[in-house]
Amino acid sequence: MPMITEQTPVAFADPLPDETDVVVIGAGIAGTATAYFLAERGTRVLLCEKGRVAGEQSSRNWGWVRQQGRDAAELPIMMEANRIWRGLAEATGEADLTFTQSGCCYLASDDAGVARHEAWHEIARQHQLDTRLLSPAEVAETFPDLAGDFAGAMLTASDGRAEPFVAVPALARAARRAGAAVIENCAVRTLDIEAGRIAGVVTEHGRVRCPRVVLAGGAWSSHFAANAGVDLPQLAVRSTVARTEPAPEVCSANTSFPGFAIRRREDGGYTVSSGDLAEHYLSPASFRFFTKFLKLLKLSAKDVRLHLAAPKGYPGAWGTARRWAGDQVSPFERARVLNPAPSPVVVRRIRERLPQYLPALQDVALAEAWAGMIDVTPDAVPTLGEDTAQPGLYIATGLSGHGFGIGPAIGRIMADLVTDRPVGHDLGRFRPARFFDGSEIVPGPY
Repeated sequence: MPMITEQTPVAFADPLPDETDVVVIGAGIAGTATAYFLAERGTRVLLCEKGRVAGEQSSRNWGWVRQQGRDAAELPIMMEANRIWRGLAEATGEADLTFTQSGCCYLASDDAGVARHEAWHEIARQHQLDTRLLSPAEVAETFPDLAGDFAGAMLTASDGRAEPFVAVPALARAARRAGAAVIENCAVRTLDIEAGRIAGVVTEHGRVRCPRVVLAGGAWSSHFAANAGVDLPQLAVRSTVARTEPAPEVCSANTSFPGFAIRRREDGGYTVSSGDLAEHYLSPASFRFFTKFLKLLKLSAKDVRLHLAAPKGYPGAWGTARRWAGDQVSPFERARVLNPAPSPVVVRRIRERLPQYLPALQDVALAEAWAGMIDVTPDAVPTLGEDTAQPGLYIATGLSGHGFGIGPAIGRIMADLVTDRPVGHDLGRFRPARFFDGSEIVPGPY
């Protein structure tokens, strides 16, 4: 299936309602899942997407449904997401939502890596997750096709995978059948505020009255929030991925090597990445939020590279409008689908490391490479909850490259939040105000 871009035909074009209960901004995995769970409960919901459903990072990610290695506060939510994924295809009748249990393996090349796995294994044990540690001999026995000397590994057998570019549109179809209105090419420009509270939204196609809004705009969320007078620390990071031509199944688990990651695809190929390069285009937001991201930059194990300026039209790029009214064309309409060029550095690393770790795949060609823009918070965990400065605005963003797998549970949680139901999880770690209330910024495992 080709990459989702602005040239992809519009598949969702429901009529714009005059009034609804909730408007969800952004049809990535988080927004689409929120709309699905709201509609399932009989809540009137409008899902607005400026471009195409899953056109950006939600279709461009690795496709891992991973509990392993999560932030300790995020893990219970991800365990719920794993359970939801297992039943989604049957619940919705959408075969494209099939979950494949394949396991997830992190390989360690040295004692320091083993120590990190041992520390996280204790978190898994507290939650009764099926994670286990492997000795070098067990790695060789369990994964006979891998090449290299490994000091050990961590394996979670209940983890799995799904196909992002088909799964999220399938979930949007399920949301629509449940009663949600879904509209592509429909940017929400501004919030409609009356007496300090949300009275609706203004879209490029007209005004919609509603008391509650969920902002799930991914890399665009901070830019939308700033125009609405809401400070939302978040930066966009380019991540590059590729897929191979169909190849023998010599690596069935989602596997992370030092400087390489791979997972099996339903089309018989593999999704691959180096997983070790994060690229950020400097923008006004980079300087505004610089101090909040310092600790994450210092602790990141990735090769972080800064570029002087984002291409025209990217979120917050130099020269992009920072303020606009509801009757003005917004930046979201000028860049319907972010389609960044893949990093040649990452593509080169993939070509070098694929045969290095998996000799049986040394003659397998790369069929395609692409990139997406990841929405990263200063602590690399999501921002979830009602904004304290703007009642009625609920935020579900900053999934920091971990969003596809956890997305269904995020949607369920947001649906409960906006309808005043118990969410069943402690969301204190993810509250929007944490970057302004004096709390210490504690980065998760980005």
